Amino acid sequence: MERRHEYRTVVTWTGNRGTGTSGYRDFGREHEVSTDGPGPIAGSSDPAFRGDPSRWNPEQLLVASLSQCHMLWYLHLCSTSGVVVTEYLDRAFGSMTESGAGGQFTEVVLRPEITVESADMVETATRLHEDAHRACFIANSVNFPVRHEPTITPAGG
Repeated sequence: MERRHEYRTVVTWTGNRGTGTSGYRDFGREHEVSTDGPGPIAGSSDPAFRGDPSRWNPEQLLVASLSQCHMLWYLHLCSTSGVVVTEYLDRAFGSMTESGAGGQFTEVVLRPEITVESADMVETATRLHEDAHRACFIANSVNFPVRHEPTITPAGG
């Protein structure tokens, strides 16, 4: 049985410096991303495109979404497979190529650093990354490769 899920967000531009978009350099790229429930995310464009480096940009949010989705599936699969994860940190990396008036992501690499409870869990913990990748809704929705390069260490060594 197929289930449908809907996600609604609101993006509010906050970069009007008094003259709107009267010129390319006359407006800010600042905005807020919000939804019912959690607080807003302060956003902008990438600094390479006149954005505010102290705010999230859409490209970072895409990489973060892929990392979050993979992590959540991975932790779920570990919990149902007898693998006890005690720490998880991902230093994800995305690569985008700009061409003309647009661009596209060429790949995202997830680099999770994981600690499991014991050495006998490492093999299963490693294998479960493939399963998490296949299950990730976000990775299944993009048109570029999403790779993962996990490092799994048993607790205490």
